[in-house]
Amino acid sequence: MNTAALIKRGLWLEYLTLGWNVVGVVIVIIAAIAARSVALAGFGLDSLIEIFASVVVVWQLRGINQQREHLALRLIGSAFIALVIYIVAQLLITLLTGTHPSTSVGGIVWIAATFIAMLLLALGKRLTGRQLQNEVLLTEGRVTLVDAYLAGAVLLGLLLNALFGWWWADPLASLVIVYYGIREALHALRGSTSHPQKEEA
Repeated sequence: MNTAALIKRGLWLEYLTLGWNVVGVVIVIIAAIAARSVALAGFGLDSLIEIFASVVVVWQLRGINQQREHLALRLIGSAFIALVIYIVAQLLITLLTGTHPSTSVGGIVWIAATFIAMLLLALGKRLTGRQLQNEVLLTEGRVTLVDAYLAGAVLLGLLLNALFGWWWADPLASLVIVYYGIREALHALRGSTSHPQKEEA
């Protein structure tokens, strides 16, 4: 497959991610408010960051050059840092106040569907990014994979809360993103500073 076709496929993967997350943000925020769920609220923010990252990748793919790639990686890395800070803050607030989330059937259904969709999109981005040798698309593909991991963790927390009344499982489920978020933020920021001399080319 030639470069133009690969770029087109990469753009379509980002458009699909954008569309899914725009719809998902609305659904998840409504469910989070109704259920008072920190895990759902955190996932809603993660979806907003995924939207931001997808927009960054679309911008970069439409004008590939070294300078754009480094700036795009810095933006994605910064988004990861913001996500980690938010989740840790919300987790502490929830545990300290003892807020008990209620069951969210709609949230469970949507998060389960998102888990599958994000895994498939992450795989597509990984394959396309490797063929294009595009570090921004590969990095954003890892953002999408983190989104899938978070969906799985949130789903587990929601199910434990719904089935056994383990309210603390809901906020603790959001912790999975902290590890991956820190790791991918460092990866993106390191990538943004590699070979800086090429930016002038």
